[in-house]
Amino acid sequence: MTESKTIDVSHLPPYDISSQAPLWWGQLLLAAIEGTMFCILIAAYFYVRLRMDVWPPPGDQFPPRLLPTIALLPLFLSCIGTYWASEAAKKDDRAGMIKGLALNLALGLVFFVMRVMDWYALNFSFKEDAFATYEWTFLALHTYDYVADVIFTLVLLVIVLMGRHGPKVRLGIHVDSIVWYFLVIIWVPLYVVVYWGPKLLETHRCPTGFRAVDY
Repeated sequence: MTESKTIDVSHLPPYDISSQAPLWWGQLLLAAIEGTMFCILIAAYFYVRLRMDVWPPPGDQFPPRLLPTIALLPLFLSCIGTYWASEAAKKDDRAGMIKGLALNLALGLVFFVMRVMDWYALNFSFKEDAFATYEWTFLALHTYDYVADVIFTLVLLVIVLMGRHGPKVRLGIHVDSIVWYFLVIIWVPLYVVVYWGPKLLETHRCPTGFRAVDY
């Protein structure tokens, strides 16, 4: 009977607050799956546009671009808080985790309020036509993920404020940074499609009101 070879891993820590943690890679792959879903939706949006003679459809106005453009500032700045919290989690720095999570949450809420204000400014409902459905779908799906992570960040902040910042909590903070980076990065192409897509893909009309057709 041959002896089985074993490796002694008793010296390794139970948790690794780094990019080597399996949970970190799991969250990264999950973000890749969600990113693929958004890319499929964007491709479907352009496909529908190619099938339409008039874009946006009659009665649909262009989404306002000023407020969502300004809202990019707190969204991008919120990544600073996420980074601080993640780095503090690696060092078991409770004060750093609190400051980073609080900054992330504060700027995230500012962006969310601006998102709601912008949503109310739309002059069409989700069931008006294909254009309106895609516009609402992009906003709804991103907002759903966004709100979920804001709540998760709030829960992490409350836990750390209660004095609990063990390895599991710190790993959660580190992994949460992946989710937040994903939400910020994926919003860039979505922002272009939702707010600039209708203008860039607008149907050009002749002075008489008839649609100009290229032969």
